[in-house]
Amino acid sequence: MSDQARAELPFMKMHGLGNDFVVVDARARAIDLPPALICALADRRRGIGFDQLAVISAGAGDAHLTFYNADGSESAACGNATRCIARHLMRETGKEVLHLSTARGELAARDAGGGMTSVNMGAPQLGWREVPLAREVDTLALPIEGAPVATGMGNPHCTFFVDDAEAVDLAARGAAIETHELFPERTNVQFAALTGPDRLRVRVWERGAGVTPASGSSSCAVAVAAVRRGLTGPRVRVDLDGGSLDVEWRDDGVWMTGPTMHVADGWLTPEFLEAVS
Repeated sequence: MSDQARAELPFMKMHGLGNDFVVVDARARAIDLPPALICALADRRRGIGFDQLAVISAGAGDAHLTFYNADGSESAACGNATRCIARHLMRETGKEVLHLSTARGELAARDAGGGMTSVNMGAPQLGWREVPLAREVDTLALPIEGAPVATGMGNPHCTFFVDDAEAVDLAARGAAIETHELFPERTNVQFAALTGPDRLRVRVWERGAGVTPASGSSSCAVAVAAVRRGLTGPRVRVDLDGGSLDVEWRDDGVWMTGPTMHVADGWLTPEFLEAVS
């Protein structure tokens, strides 16, 4: 990266229900983001802090999105970041419908009105190879204490249905399940309690990030798991620590709708970039 590029590396800070992101726009030029820089940016005391980092680049459709976890690993999907970036691009272009390419595939996004943004996260992956799991097992009842459900949403998910989500030691249980041997790529972990007709209280441990107040792909995975278990219909309200998302499993994929927030714009200083190069 040239000295001029280092001195002029802008970023945006966004969040969806407290699930927060640093977003870098690389449509005008290629930007090098090695894992060491991603991890330094993720540090909430010495960097900016985020659950995921997202890069916007030119590609098929309106833009291509690439996602990284706070530990520097890449993720194929990030629902809340997709919604946040979609809202940003809608404001930029005036469009109400967008088509965004990701490692997960092409995702449609639309303005849902009232400041809400919807994104189609695609069809869920229900087979053990697609999640992926390490061996053939029933994805509707994994051979793990609590018989959780495994779902792929472009990234792996493990959903436990419990009587009281608040009573779960999320940090301890989430960390242990993230690295369970059944999940070769690690997994996101959710604890969900049915609180009413088609309504779930959900707490989330995010792969590579830890406890998070919200997760879009996790909300989609929980809704799919609840439908498969016969606990809810295809339209589900998911109440997370940071707020609520509406999820609907339709013939064309899993649609997720909720609010977004563009918090601030900034620039990474040459001093910071040199220190972590």
